[in-house]
Amino acid sequence: MNGAYARHEKDAMDEFEKKGFTSRYQYKNGELVDLETHKSYKPAHITIVKEIRYEGMSDPEDLSILYIIETNDASKGTFLMAYGPSADIDTATFFKDIPDENYQRE
Repeated sequence: MNGAYARHEKDAMDEFEKKGFTSRYQYKNGELVDLETHKSYKPAHITIVKEIRYEGMSDPEDLSILYIIETNDASKGTFLMAYGPSADIDTATFFKDIPDENYQRE
């Protein structure tokens, strides 16, 4: 977990919003949908700029991943996903299907 965003997912979302990552997405029917424009994206259309994992402070099974996303048409935003025991299998599979070359490495 990155120290700069270690406290809470909202801290990282706010920080990346200041950097222009303002879109919010929802997983629906095998695609990621921009909640404002309603445009949908397949895994190949998404680049993961950063991935930040969180573990709940009071409950270690409260696990989440914050994805910082850029799409093929320059939409930039965030997607928060549960992982571990409470993960949605379809959403997790969607992110697993994003091509390796679409993950930026630090």
